[in-house]
Amino acid sequence: MADEPTRLRHVLVRTLVDAGWLTEPRVAAALRTVPRHRFVPGVPVLQAYANDVVQTKFDVDGRPISAASQPRIVAAMLQQAGVRAGDRVLEIGLGTGYNAALLAELTGPDGRVTSIDVDADIVDAAAANLAATGYASVQVVCGDGALGHPPAAPFDVVIATVAAWDVPAAWLEQIAEGGRLVVPQRIRGGITRSVVYQRDAAGRWVSADHQMCGFMPLRGGVADDPQRSHDLTGDGRVRLDVYQEQHVDTAALAGVLDQPRTQIRTGVRFDDDESLEWLWLWLACALPGGLGTLHAGRVARNAGLVVAPYGIWLMATTDHGTLAYTTAVDPGAGGDGIEIAVVGHGRQGQALAERLAAEVVRWDRRARSLDVRLTLEPNAAPDTAGDVDQGRFVFTLPSGLLTVRWLDDAT
Repeated sequence: MADEPTRLRHVLVRTLVDAGWLTEPRVAAALRTVPRHRFVPGVPVLQAYANDVVQTKFDVDGRPISAASQPRIVAAMLQQAGVRAGDRVLEIGLGTGYNAALLAELTGPDGRVTSIDVDADIVDAAAANLAATGYASVQVVCGDGALGHPPAAPFDVVIATVAAWDVPAAWLEQIAEGGRLVVPQRIRGGITRSVVYQRDAAGRWVSADHQMCGFMPLRGGVADDPQRSHDLTGDGRVRLDVYQEQHVDTAALAGVLDQPRTQIRTGVRFDDDESLEWLWLWLACALPGGLGTLHAGRVARNAGLVVAPYGIWLMATTDHGTLAYTTAVDPGAGGDGIEIAVVGHGRQGQALAERLAAEVVRWDRRARSLDVRLTLEPNAAPDTAGDVDQGRFVFTLPSGLLTVRWLDDAT
C-alpha cells in the first residue's frame, strides 16, 4: 500500500491531468516520482501536495522572494521546455531544488542539470534537499543568474523560474544550436507570460508558445527587476504595483481615489470560464504607461474605494495624477459571465477611462480571436515603429527589441 506522500503525489498529478494542465507523459512521470514534500521541510504534507505556491523566504518587509512554484505552472513550463534524455539544462532560480530534481528526472543519467541562485542560504538548503532525495548530480551554483553559467555552456535548454523584463544576453549566448529558452517574461508592467523562444534563421528569437504565469523577479544582480508599490490610500488598503519602466507620479496620485469617479461600461463580455489574459496583454502593449496591478482587499471593496464586485484582479494605468482601471460588472438582462467596465479617478479621470475603454473595445473587435507572437531581436537598434491598428507593438529593451504581434490569417 502506498504511503501518504506517494498517494497525495499521484492525486496531484491526476488533478493536473484531469484539468488539462498536464498532457506530457514524461513530465507526469517526473511529478509522480520526485517527493515535493522533501523540498519544503516543515510544511504539512497536505500543503506540500496542494496545487499552490509554497513561500519559503521573505524580505525585510515581509514580501516573498523565494518559493516552490505552483505545480500547475511547474508542469506547464516543463512541458514548454521539452527536455529530452541526455539534455544539458541550465535553470535560473534554484529555489528549494524541487524543479531541478524534476529536470534531473527528465534529462536522465546521461544529462546534466545546472541550477543557479543568488542567495547562499537558498543554495545550501537546496543542495541539501537534492542530496537527501537522490539528486546530488545536479550542479548548484551561487551567483548572478543573469550571467548564466559559462563553464557548463552550451545548454540545450535554459529555463528561468524567476521573472525577467529584459532577457539577459548571456542566456541566449549560452544556448546550443537548436536549443530553447523558457522564461517568464514581464511585458510592460504587471503582465507576465511564460514564453518559449527558439532562434530562427535570421538570428531572432521567436515564441513557439507562451502562457500566462506569475513569478518573483530577478534580483541581486545585473538584471534586477525591482517592483515598486504605491499606497493610494495612505493606510495600505489600496496599493498600485508597478515596475522599473513605468513612471508613476506618487505625489500626484495621493488621494486620487477620493476624487470623483467615472465609470464606463464597454459592452465587452466574457464567459465564466474565459480568461482575461489576452485582453490584459493587449492593454499592456497599447497603453502608453502599460499596466500595473491594483491591489484592493475586502475592506477596500466593502468601503467602496474600488469597484470590484467579483473580486478579480484590477489592472490599472496612470497619467500623472489620474488613475484608470479595468473591472467587471454584471452584464444584465439575464446575461451570463461578466462585462468589462472601466473606472477613472483624478483630474483627467474621464479622459483616461475613455482611452482605456476604447482599447478594450478595439481588442474585442480587432484582436480577440487572433494568436499572438513574441519576437526578440538582440542588439537591434531602438525602434518604436509599431502599429496598433495592425496589432503590432515594438518595444525597446536594454538588450534589443521586443515585438508583440497579433497575427492575421495572412501573416
